[in-house]
Formats: sequence, structure tokens, C-alpha cells
Amino acid sequence: MSTPTVSRATQRWVLALAAIASMMAALDTLVVATALGTIREDLNASLATLEWTVNGYNLSFAVLLITAAVLGDRFGRRRMFATGLGIFVAGSAACAVAESVGLLIAARVLQGVGAALIMSLALALVSAAFPAERRGMAIGILEGVTGLAVACGPLVGGAIAEGLSWQWIFWINVPLGLIAIPLALTRIPESRGSDTDIDARGLLLVTAGALGVVWGLVRGNIAGWSSPEILLTLGGGLILLVAFAIWESRTPTPMFPIRMFTSRGFAAGNTAIFLTFAALFGAVFFYAQFMQLVFEYGPLGAGLRLLPWTLTLFCCAPVAGALADRVGERPIMAVGLLLQAAGMAWIALIAEPGMTYGALVPPLVVSGIGVSMAIPTAQSAVVGAVEHGSIGKAAGANSMMRELGGVFGIAVAVAVFAGFGGYGSVSDFTAGFVPAVAVGAALSLLGAVVALALPTQHGPEALGASGPSRTGSVRPVPEPITRGREPR
Repeated sequence: MSTPTVSRATQRWVLALAAIASMMAALDTLVVATALGTIREDLNASLATLEWTVNGYNLSFAVLLITAAVLGDRFGRRRMFATGLGIFVAGSAACAVAESVGLLIAARVLQGVGAALIMSLALALVSAAFPAERRGMAIGILEGVTGLAVACGPLVGGAIAEGLSWQWIFWINVPLGLIAIPLALTRIPESRGSDTDIDARGLLLVTAGALGVVWGLVRGNIAGWSSPEILLTLGGGLILLVAFAIWESRTPTPMFPIRMFTSRGFAAGNTAIFLTFAALFGAVFFYAQFMQLVFEYGPLGAGLRLLPWTLTLFCCAPVAGALADRVGERPIMAVGLLLQAAGMAWIALIAEPGMTYGALVPPLVVSGIGVSMAIPTAQSAVVGAVEHGSIGKAAGANSMMRELGGVFGIAVAVAVFAGFGGYGSVSDFTAGFVPAVAVGAALSLLGAVVALALPTQHGPEALGASGPSRTGSVRPVPEPITRGREPR
């Protein structure tokens, strides 16, 4: 199935609206992190319940990403994208008016439902609107904005909480969403997947499996990794995901064709994005705390001093995406993850209580450039490895791997931090910070190795594509799945 022709003006509208909506959803992943103290005082919340103002959002967000992609394929990606915006706006307003921590958590879960629809379908809509030769550039812009929003969440939350009140963290989403919804319905062309049937059993298995895995990762450091709660949820979640894979390989109408994983681009891209976000979220979790505890900056000051790292996500990702369109994803992704590993290892080597902020700037820039290269190329490899009608499912799988990687990365980083240090003093914090960041460097290095498994050619994969290659030869079609890149 070829990519339908979309005018340049429509492509710009799709990219702009997808980027704005994704920015809102990504920002709220960690936006409350630096406002938790104020929220605790206003709502008289305990630390245990306060934790769920973050985890409630991430839980519903991560678990429903595949479901969001399936609903988009069935009922229309534009329609479900606009529905996601509406749910997200309603959840944001409910957060702002919440008078108890229980209501705030419930509203954050509702926000996560909307965010799952937004993030999964934004990538699918952009991938469907742009031809193969410009897709990497478009995804680079989308992911540059999204990555900047994730990294700047603590900064924005701290600035709003200090300057206004924590409720405005959520109120700001309402007018943006209300403007974006009618524009999405009128400016974005509707698209659907090639398979519009809903596999109810498969949907139940993957949703329940993801819920078990995410719940276990989120709660592991609090309940204890050997506790019955964690063993049951993690083990049960993994068993359900295996059952999902078996069911999808046998049912005549699979929701998510398992044969996609026979594509090197799809499998390696998803694995690499998992490792990239595991390292990235672990770093986001601890970098701002390092600034506050070691350098004694406030939430806003800490966020501002992370700009050498966060701004590269916005500035470099579009360039990396465009470059991948020319030379292929493999070298850009591998080099990017090597740079992220080098930057994090550099920080782990020099971090100490008496250090100066200036010493952190070069490794922050290096790791920022690296992650900016890795994210758009990994996602371009994934959506480019499937036929056009399966882009929605590929985008949903990729988004789920991102979120699973994020919660996995935070869980591992926190566990390592707790094993080596603590919050008793600056020295204790640094003792835990160093190995936690070193783990991020190791995950990035492993991602670079995985990136080398991507196909070497830039164009249709030999695994499942037909048509002229860059040299003009014709490739056979050994598998029914085709790569969504157009012949050069």
C-alpha cells in the first residue's frame, strides 16, 4: 500500500498540531515533580499518595498505548486523536479543581488515558502524512518538541508553582487543547489502518499484561522487589504478554501481527528506543535533584541550568531526522547512543560534592546531542519497517516501548541509587547518583550495539519489500509485510 499524497500545507498542519498535542502530553509526565511539596501542603497528602499523582498518569498512559493505536485504526486516527485531546483537557481541568489528593490522582489517570491517544496517534498521523524521503525530518521535529517537553517538565512545573500556583500547571492545558481540537478535526486528513477489526481477546491480554509489568516496575522500589505484590504483578504481566504473542500468532485476524518482529528495522528500532528512554528518564529523574542538592539551586534555577542538555533535544533532533533520510538510520542511531553513553559516563566520572556547575556543561551537551540523534531515527526505523496500513500499530508499539523503557529506567536507577547512597547528606546523594548515572551510560551503550542490527541499506528492507533499490535492482518478496519506504 503506497503512501497517499498529502499537500505540503496539510503536512505542516499535521506536524504542528501533532507537536503541540504531544508537547502537552509529554510535559505532564513529570510536570508535577517539582510541585509535589506545594501539593502535599495544600491537599494534606501523604508521601505514599503523593507518589500516585505521578504514577497514576504514567500507568494509564503506558498501558493504553497499543489500545489507542487499535482504536485509531478502527475508528479513524484523526477522530481518536481529537477524542484524546478532549479527554486530556477534561482531565487537566479536573486536576486543577481537585480538592483532595484522591480526586487529583483520579484526574491524573484520566489525563493519562487522553495522553495515550494523543502520543500514539500523533506519531501515526505524522508518519502517514509524510512520504518516506521526508518522514525522518518530520519525526525529528515531532520528537524534538516532545523530548524537550519531557526534559523541561520539572522546570515548567517549578516555575509555575513558584510564580503562580500548582493548579496552573493543569489550567494551561485547557485553552491550548480547546483551540487544537477543532483545528485537528478540520486540518488533519482522516486515515485508518488496513485492518479495522478489533481483536477483543488480544486487546485484553496486552492491556492486562502491560498493566502488570508497569505496576510492578512502578511499585518495585517501594513494596520491595521480592514482595508478593511485585512478584505476582510482574510475573503475571509477563505471562499475559507471552499469552498475547501466542494468541496473535494463531488467530486469523490478529490485532498486532507478530510477524512485524521479523523485520530487523522494527525489532531493533523498538529495542533501541526502550533502552534510550530507560537511560533518559533515569537521568531526568536525578539530574534536577543533583542540581538542587549539590549546587543548592531552587526548582527553577535547577531547570534553567539543565538547558544545555534539554535545548539540544529541540535543536538537534530535526537535523538528525533529516540526515537519517539521506544516509539511513543505522549510523545516526548508533553514533547518537554512543554519544549519550559517553556524556553520562563523563558525568558519572566527575560528579562529586565540591564540583562546579561549569564542569557539567560539556557532558550535558554531548549526551543531549546523542539522545537527539537516537530518538527520531529509532522511531523512523520502526514506522518505516511496515506497510502503510500498519503504521498505526507500529507507532503504538513504539510508544509503548518508550513508556515501558521510561518506567524501567527510573525503577532501575532508583534501585541502584538506594543501594549505594541516599538523601542523608550531599555526600550520600552523590554516592548513589554516580552509579545510577553509570547504569544509564551502560543502557545507552547497549542501545548502540542494538542499533548496529538495523538494516545497512537505506530504503526498502530485503526482508519484506519489493521494488527498486537505490541501485535500481529489484528485490524479491519473501514475506507479506513490506517496508513503508517509497522507492527512490
